[in-house]
Amino acid sequence: MDDANLDVFLRDLPIVDPHQHFWDLKANGPRYPHWAVKPAPFRYGSTAPLFGRDYLPADYRRDMAQHNVVATVHVQAGWVGDPLGEARWLATLRKAEGLPSVALGGAVLHAPDAEAVLDGLAAFPFLRGIRTKPTADEARPGQPRGLPGSMDDPAWRRGFAALGKRGMICEVQVPWWDLPAMADAARDHPHVPFVLNHTGLPADRSPEGLAGWRRALALLEPFPQVRLKLSGLGLPPGVWPTEENARIVREAIAIIGWQRCMFASNFPVDSLVASFDTIYAGFKQAVRDMPREAIRALFHDNARDFYRIP
Repeated sequence: MDDANLDVFLRDLPIVDPHQHFWDLKANGPRYPHWAVKPAPFRYGSTAPLFGRDYLPADYRRDMAQHNVVATVHVQAGWVGDPLGEARWLATLRKAEGLPSVALGGAVLHAPDAEAVLDGLAAFPFLRGIRTKPTADEARPGQPRGLPGSMDDPAWRRGFAALGKRGMICEVQVPWWDLPAMADAARDHPHVPFVLNHTGLPADRSPEGLAGWRRALALLEPFPQVRLKLSGLGLPPGVWPTEENARIVREAIAIIGWQRCMFASNFPVDSLVASFDTIYAGFKQAVRDMPREAIRALFHDNARDFYRIP
């Protein structure tokens, strides 16, 4: 394909964004402590630039206007308490706005009521599963394995298995040093669709840090039920290094395979580091030399099929 035709292909490429968030702080502010109660330290620096600002479909449509986004997957946005409340609010939003297309709710898998919560979420036809954060501290490598609430915790594993019984997806946001535990869970429960968020958080860009990230990511390659979201690649204090991120994207795809990866915006959270256009233009540039089939899969087909988007 010549450069002109490739540019047209990339410009018109349909996109399923499999990781975005909405929140209405006027209606539900106390449920979102990071965005409405108090700014919090964050891996990009702080949540302060987004503090007190609603983010709704009109805002998302404005941000993504330079790209052909045809569907989205809403990921639980830190809603606290009443785990079914966010799903009820999203159902109302979808009816009014047509977005999100489908969603992932929130559940604490090691909690005693985990199965009851999953049953409640499964009653919403647009819910495809959950996103959870089983790591207590993303910033510290070398934590001991087997902590309560970790992916090694027998109670967490029971909740994880319960997702599979209900045909639900499990997404986890953990740093790369927790991937041995994720690989063990994938090995022991091959029936649970499993997703690693935000590229495994390769925040340490030193040669040693990236070598550790590559080794950890490779632990997931043997498990066909595992998917990888290529997202969350910002750095403090609010930086999105385009060329460096392109190399990381290509390395991740080489390790996991383009058939099991998908690009995602993480908006509006990643607006802390770059515009939607900067991020997606960077993704497109990173893979422009790949076959057209692979490019379309990374931006659209893989997410559409995995999340069963009509």
